[in-house]
Amino acid sequence: MKNKILSLSKNEDFKSLLSGKKYSNKYLTIFFKNIPGKSNKKLNISFITKKKIGNAVKRNKIKRRLRNIMNDALKNLSINLNYSYLFIAKKSLLEEKYGKIKETLFIELNKIK
Repeated sequence: MKNKILSLSKNEDFKSLLSGKKYSNKYLTIFFKNIPGKSNKKLNISFITKKKIGNAVKRNKIKRRLRNIMNDALKNLSINLNYSYLFIAKKSLLEEKYGKIKETLFIELNKIK
């Protein structure tokens, strides 16, 4: 099956997600909310890294890691596709090992139902 991840692009979507529910841990903050008019056959998600974290190479590394983890999560977990997600990365995400981040993120995603 081809890519099931669809990126959010509209400013109104981001603003409405920030008013939704929130989970936070030491690696990232997850905002999620049901946005009407969005496809529930694909995962509507966006990853945000602030400029404080580092240069473009470091920020893109974080986004690649998160995208890869979410592809694995789609295959292994039952993620609620009715929600749209917004992941805001923290600096500790860059310094931690991939396996530890993946394990923590899977636990957080299991809490969201």
